[in-house]
Amino acid sequence: MARITYSIVQHDGGWAYKAADAYSESFPSREMALAAAKVAAAEQQVGGDDEEISFQDEKGNWHFEHADGGDRPEATVEDG
Repeated sequence: MARITYSIVQHDGGWAYKAADAYSESFPSREMALAAAKVAAAEQQVGGDDEEISFQDEKGNWHFEHADGGDRPEATVEDG
């Protein structure tokens, strides 16, 4: 299972949450950034519907796959 960690950091004159190299919008307080990170982590774990996916590769071959809507990453929040 994939894992995503949201970290609370100072950013752009305020506070933000960060996942890998991506930052959220800036918040005026650490508490607001922490609350937003908890919401983002909870939403990350909500499953969706199964889908059939089709795509064409660089050689022009078509591929068809089944995507499991319940295959969601584990998301955590680190503060500090």
